[in-house]
This record gives sequence, structure tokens and C-alpha cells, in this order.
Amino acid sequence: MKDLTLIIPTKNEVESLPSFLNEIRNFECHKLIVLQKEDLQTIEVLKEISNIEILYQENNGYGNALIEGAKAVKTKYFCIINADGSMDPKYLPEMLESCQDKDLIFGSRYLKPGGGSDDDDIVTYTGNQIFTLIGNIFFKLKISDILYTFILGKNDSFKKLDLKSYDFRICVELPIKAKRLNYNYECKPSYERSRIGGKKKVNAIKDGLLILSEMVKLFFIK
Repeated sequence: MKDLTLIIPTKNEVESLPSFLNEIRNFECHKLIVLQKEDLQTIEVLKEISNIEILYQENNGYGNALIEGAKAVKTKYFCIINADGSMDPKYLPEMLESCQDKDLIFGSRYLKPGGGSDDDDIVTYTGNQIFTLIGNIFFKLKISDILYTFILGKNDSFKKLDLKSYDFRICVELPIKAKRLNYNYECKPSYERSRIGGKKKVNAIKDGLLILSEMVKLFFIK
């Protein structure tokens, strides 16, 4: 796993991040924490942790953290894995193995057997099913969990996507652009755990409308 960099987008994760980093301490991969300079409490916690790289975002937003993080990756492979502990690192070896002949591997909470979620609720589940259906019908995707960003892939492929979304719209921009570039991708079952601490960063209604607007834009703008 030495050819792998974990891009770990982090925002106000004082409760979660130390536990998550302790969980992955024996993984022989590069760990890149991406966060805002204003997140002083999380930065203070990171002073006690070694063998990590910290990247301060020039701009704000979840999507921006992924875009800036990818630009800093120097290894052949990358993986987006959130700092809240909901994405289980036990899947990393299998995802990495599956990516040898693929551009991207998408973790999926809805593939059986093995997929599931302790964090999903009826609103997020329903929204995800709707957006996934839109993606599969209008963009001819073959994906089962379009809003889940537990994604491992080849770094060169990721950079060629030329992603622009600085917020959660990146969830749909990424697979749609991958499809348009004829990338070879696969979905793998992944069980989403409960967050270690803190609150969700997602506003289901607001972010849902933004995601829908992004899909409409991408449908009309090739």
C-alpha cells in the first residue's frame, strides 16, 4: 500500500480524527489531512500525531478539499476517506487490488452482500436513490451509490477529470465525468459505520438542491 495516498478531508473533527488516525496507524500508505487554516481546534489535536501530512486549503468546501488534495498526491493511487470514521479502512486492500486494472473503485452502501449503513436515514437514503437513478438513466452510469465518496483510484485518472465543484456537488460531478472519459470503474460493497463524533456536515435539503442543479447543468453542458 505504499503507492497509496489517503486523502482525508477534515472539518471540525476534533472528536473523530484522533481515533480514526489511530485506527489506520499501521497502514503503510501516505496520509494527507486536508483542512482549513481556521480549524484551529483540529490543528491543535494534530500536533500530537506523527507520520501525517497536513494540507491547508486555499479555498473552502468539501469538493475543494478533494480537488486540492488530489493535486498534492504523488503516489500512483489515491483514496478519499472521511475523517469522521464512517468509512471503514478494512476495505482498502481489496479496493486497491481491484483497482489494478481499473481507473476508479466506488464504495457502495447498497450493494449486497456486504453493503449497508449505520448513518443513513430515510431522507438521505431516498435522496441517494433518486440521484443514483437519475445518474444511471440520463448519464448511463452503472453505479449504485452516487453520493458516497469512498472512492479509490489511479491518481492520474482523477486529475484528468478536471473537477470544479467546491462543495458536495462533486459527488455527482466525479462519476459523470469519469463516464464521459470512458473510464473503467467498478462498485464494491462497503458498510458505512456511525460517525465517531460530531455532527454531519451535510444539509440534506440544501445540498440536495445543489446536487440536482449540478446534474441538470452537466446534462446540458457536455
